[in-house]
Parts: sequence; C-alpha cells; structure tokens
Amino acid sequence: MTLFLVLGVAGLALLVVSLIVGDLLDGVVDGVLGALEADWISSAVIGGFVSAFGFGGAAADGAGLPLPASLAIGAGSGLVVGWFAWWLTRLLKDSPSDGTVSISDSVGRVAKVVTDIPGDGYGVVRVVVGGHPLRLNATAHRPIEAGTEVNVTGVLSPTAVSVAEIWQA
Repeated sequence: MTLFLVLGVAGLALLVVSLIVGDLLDGVVDGVLGALEADWISSAVIGGFVSAFGFGGAAADGAGLPLPASLAIGAGSGLVVGWFAWWLTRLLKDSPSDGTVSISDSVGRVAKVVTDIPGDGYGVVRVVVGGHPLRLNATAHRPIEAGTEVNVTGVLSPTAVSVAEIWQA
C-alpha cells in the first residue's frame, strides 16, 4: 500500500510541476520519448495516470483486495484519468482564439463621428470592432457633423477610412 501511495503523491507532484512549468516539462518529455513521436504524451497525462494509478491501487489494497486486483484497479483508474487529462489539454490547446483586430474589420460597421468631417478633409470616427474601440481618421463625400452615426465603407490607409452617413426613413 505504501508504494501505491508514494506513486499517487509523486503523480500529484508531477501535475503541480506541470502546471507551473508545463511547456518546459513537455519539451523534456518530447526529448526523452522523441522516438515514439507521440503528441498524446504530456506531463499532465503522465502525472494524471501515475497519481490515479497510485491512489486507485492504494484504495483497492486498503479494501483488502489481492495485489493483481489492486494493480488492475490502479491501471484502470490511471487510464481514465490519463485520458481525461489528454482530452482536456487537447481541448484547451486546439480551441480557437480571436485574431488581432485590424482596420479592415471595421468595414461595414456603424461608427460615430467624434470630430466633424469636412467635405474636403478628415475628421475622426469611433467604431467598435470585436469589443475594441478604434478611433480612426475618416473622410466622406459631404460634410458630416460630430455625433452622427455613419457606416464605414472602405479603408484608405492604416489609420483612415471612408464613411457614409446612415439615411433614416
């Protein structure tokens, strides 16, 4: 039973270390097990398997089961927890992330004029793209007063857009 408990604690220690320096530890695991070329082996999977194997085996041994049954229960619980750790890390690593907001994402969005846009020059508009407020220089075919809502119709430069007033019936 003592060996099972030591394995359980060692697995938990590996999990804690993998939380703190997981990417570095996974690099070591990849280097040591590079011949296997397996991306399903990670420090979280190994730590989860070892800790569940140890504690599952200790629970079975403490219940008075013979050693082969304790080993089987430990291995079964280790496989379940190891698979769950693999699934969870893949879920987190493969999840999509939002890209960087660019000025081209503002085309087609509604903006608000911050400073007047003259007919022959630039004013400033504020547009929200992906939750990020952008302040951009803007030009239009005719003058537009501050406070007016406009549609962004095109990108002129990395800091300037063309806009058109929203017509309301």
